[in-house]
Amino acid sequence: MDGETREGSLDATRLGAELGERATLVQFSSAFCQPCRATRRTLAEVARAVDGVAHVEIDAEAHLALVRELGISRTPTVLVLDAAGRIVRRAAGQPRTVDVVAALGQAM
Repeated sequence: MDGETREGSLDATRLGAELGERATLVQFSSAFCQPCRATRRTLAEVARAVDGVAHVEIDAEAHLALVRELGISRTPTVLVLDAAGRIVRRAAGQPRTVDVVAALGQAM
């Protein structure tokens, strides 16, 4: 995930889902986004394989205030959160599994 890091943090209330015990993969998607489907599969697979990691998918169109606040400009955009909900990595576009795993290593 060759994205920039953006300061900030998210919690379960703002996400509408529980955070992972060790890290959380947050995916912003839109309904007709083809790369979003592949990203969903990749992130879900990584979350299943790594203990304590959760995958949360957010419909960008349904959460415009959060999208604007976080500066999300395209889908898919993936945020990697540490255990406290701090954003440690961010990338737009479809990520490769190896890059997601590396970003998780930075978060944990």
